[in-house]
Amino acid sequence: MKKVAVFGNAGGGKSTLSKQLATITNLPLYVLDKIKYRSGGTEVPDNEYKLTHDKILGSNEWVIDGFGSMETLWSRLNAADTLIYIDLPLPIHFWWVTKRFLTGFFVPPDGWPENSPLLRSSMNSYRNLWLCHKYLTPKYRDYVEQAQNSKSVYHLKSTQQIAEFLQLIETDT
Repeated sequence: MKKVAVFGNAGGGKSTLSKQLATITNLPLYVLDKIKYRSGGTEVPDNEYKLTHDKILGSNEWVIDGFGSMETLWSRLNAADTLIYIDLPLPIHFWWVTKRFLTGFFVPPDGWPENSPLLRSSMNSYRNLWLCHKYLTPKYRDYVEQAQNSKSVYHLKSTQQIAEFLQLIETDT
């Protein structure tokens, strides 16, 4: 476990899990939303994002949290030696996006750039939830099933499995 891609739908706890995993394993953490967006939620130029993304992929160790873009998603999953796919039931994702929105007035959400516009970002998360569920989730599921032959794959389908995964990693480290 040296190159870890943490991915899945919005509001699934990717940032929280990635942060905990990086702490346990001492691997450097790269949060794609903080690379793709500047403080205030302004998107960086695409070529700048891709250059940074490719530089990270070329390094020896990383935990990469998030989606980034369609252009970089599959190359990141291919470069990873470990895939952690958070695939919770859709209502949990909706609830966690709502919870993040409500608590975001008091504590900035994990994994978000500084001063991100909470309402606009949350509305985007709701829209992306459905789009990801409809279009990407089937592709993600196929990918992780096939990748089990060549990579370490953790397909986490419940909050209990997330907790058990973190316990396993902590015990093994």
